[in-house]
This record gives sequence, structure tokens and C-alpha cells, in this order.
Amino acid sequence: MKIKSIGNLLLRVVPAVILLQTLFYKFSAAPESVYIFETLGLEPYGRIGLGIVELITAILILVPRTTWLGGMLGVGIMAGALFSHLTQLGVVVQNDGGTLFTLALVTFAFCAVLVWKNRADIPFIKNKV
Repeated sequence: MKIKSIGNLLLRVVPAVILLQTLFYKFSAAPESVYIFETLGLEPYGRIGLGIVELITAILILVPRTTWLGGMLGVGIMAGALFSHLTQLGVVVQNDGGTLFTLALVTFAFCAVLVWKNRADIPFIKNKV
């Protein structure tokens, strides 16, 4: 497998895995997840709803034809997460050492790169690239 192919695969797998691994905490109502969404005033519907959207986003990222759409959704979701961390939650949430913030930042960056690399597949800008 070529280095470029491995790089492209990692660009899709890393954000998808991050999104998928957080689902357990959201769907099982883990105390940390409940705390976050209570702080944001979105518990429980925001936690569950966002979990569903993140599941869909991860699947879209992994399917090559829809990677651009998953990337766009990922950028939007992570922009909201980063904004929440910077305005309400703080970078460190319940002594996590900034892990959730860092994961959101990594996911945001990978998704932004995915959108850029797959911009020719985006229907409403396809003819402009």
C-alpha cells in the first residue's frame, strides 16, 4: 500500500474512531457526558441527539462517496464542541487534562482536511473546482 493511500485512510479512520468511541459515553449516560450536557443545558436530548448525529457522521466519513459530507458535518459538530469548551466548559473538563478538548481539535482538523481534499466531490461546488 502506498504512503499516500495510508495517509488518506488515516485521515478518514482517525476522526471516525474518535467520534465512535465517544458514543458509549453518550448513550450510556456516563457521568462525564451527563455533566457536559447539563452544563450546556442540553441534557438528555442534546446528548442523545448529538450521539446519533456523530454516528451518522462517522459512517459518512468512512464511505468514500460521502466522505466530504461526513467531513462537513464533523467540522460543524467539532466547531460547536470547541466553542462550548472555550465559552462554558473550559479546556479541562472534570480533571480530564484537556483530553476531550484535544480530541475535538484533532477531529476538527482532520475533518477540515477531508473537506478540502474531497472538495471536487461536493455537488454545489463541483463545477467550480
